[in-house]
Amino acid sequence: MVIGVSRLELLLPECGSLKEKRQVVKSILDRVKNKFGVSAAEIDHHDLWQRASLGIACIAQTNYQAKKLLFKVERFVEQLNKANILDNHITTLMLEE
Repeated sequence: MVIGVSRLELLLPECGSLKEKRQVVKSILDRVKNKFGVSAAEIDHHDLWQRASLGIACIAQTNYQAKKLLFKVERFVEQLNKANILDNHITTLMLEE
């Protein structure tokens, strides 16, 4: 079993307030969770209205499957055109059975 984790650093240039940011981030998180069945949450930059850091986690059978899914999530977020991706750091952890 492999646990895959992605930390997406986002720039939200269209947001002019924390309220707008919360709406955009909630929309992104809800769509990612519904489409891919992953766990996702805002994990940093809570008080900055044009920045967000999202944590996304999945479980897969292989390292390849976990990374492939997390890269699909990155492309999906990019295609939503609600935020610019500044960085994506993916880590996997192999658990022995």
